Amino acid sequence: MTTSDHIVRDHKPVTLLGGGEVFEGDIGAALALAPTCVAADSGAALALAAGVELAAVIGDFDSAPAEVLARIPSERCHRVAEQESTDFDKALTRIDAPLVLGVGFTGARLDHQLAAFNTLATYPDRPCILLGAHEIVLLAPPRITLPTGAGDVVSLMPLAPVTGRSRRLEWPIDGLDFAPGGRVGTSNRALGPVALEMDGPDMLLILPRRLMAPLAAQLLRPDHAQWPARA
Repeated sequence: MTTSDHIVRDHKPVTLLGGGEVFEGDIGAALALAPTCVAADSGAALALAAGVELAAVIGDFDSAPAEVLARIPSERCHRVAEQESTDFDKALTRIDAPLVLGVGFTGARLDHQLAAFNTLATYPDRPCILLGAHEIVLLAPPRITLPTGAGDVVSLMPLAPVTGRSRRLEWPIDGLDFAPGGRVGTSNRALGPVALEMDGPDMLLILPRRLMAPLAAQLLRPDHAQWPARA
């Protein structure tokens, strides 16, 4: 993927709508932080139902109803015909923005949700927060101080072997080896603002939903550490 493949470019965060479960307040919460809206295939139906103007629809168009696409200007509909990637993958990689807020990629079908998590790890250079009913999910960056309060649940789920360090977690992660099929870090608890350092782009971070706005602000800081693209 090169810069010439980008369909949507914005210097502000972008909201990306998918076809999964969407809960009350999801779209409004995302658009308040990321007013430009893009749909991944069947997410276009969700946008139209909510009265949201779309900057683009991106996908293979095998799930977006034809009557929905007919209501969107043709120049905003971008079909990506290959079947080697998901619609979330197709859309995320064609958005050039400092942050993407994904709505409609959690809940509903579990295979779609797991595929979305895999995409987060596949493209660690593209910061993205997925919004769920009660939680947000993102790939843990190299270093971050989370806007958590005492008692907040902080869950860490490895997608590959990875190590890291923490401050102000009830159960510190220093010196621990995390891996699928091995140690995971679910249901840890914050003792205050949690500082994390990860040694690789392979750890999912799951936090309370109410932290989305302050976490987005943290990710948008010019001194925020980001992962490079995978080789």
